[in-house]
Amino acid sequence: MRIAVTYKDGEVFQHFGHSEQFKLYDTEGEKITGEQIVDTNESGHGALAGFLQATRVDALICKGIGFAAWCAVEKLHPEVKIWETMTPYFEKRNIHFYVNRCRFYIVEFFNKYHPDPEDSDAGNELDNQFPDGMFRFEKIVK
Repeated sequence: MRIAVTYKDGEVFQHFGHSEQFKLYDTEGEKITGEQIVDTNESGHGALAGFLQATRVDALICKGIGFAAWCAVEKLHPEVKIWETMTPYFEKRNIHFYVNRCRFYIVEFFNKYHPDPEDSDAGNELDNQFPDGMFRFEKIVK
């Protein structure tokens, strides 16, 4: 799996559409097998979405991706019929964004009493990192 992180000056960069670099991580299972910093040579949501597709990125970690970027990613992957994402309980802006802007539905709420059945270690991780729990969202594309 290849994971891209918006990157600038050694930190996660806050603005997807203006990212001049990504840090790419190649993984096998739970191990990182390689990492590199790559220049995008372009900016704008559509150009960066194309860049991620061309570099065969499987997952993106960023903050504040925005509605235009989300639409560009969806447009690049018309084969995806169900999109899924998660956000912590306390991130009210994210919840609003996914539900009201992107038209996701809240389908599950994970917490110490209801851990993710797909992740056997999630209960302990959630308690430590997100003690109030995580929402899971889905968007079904017709």
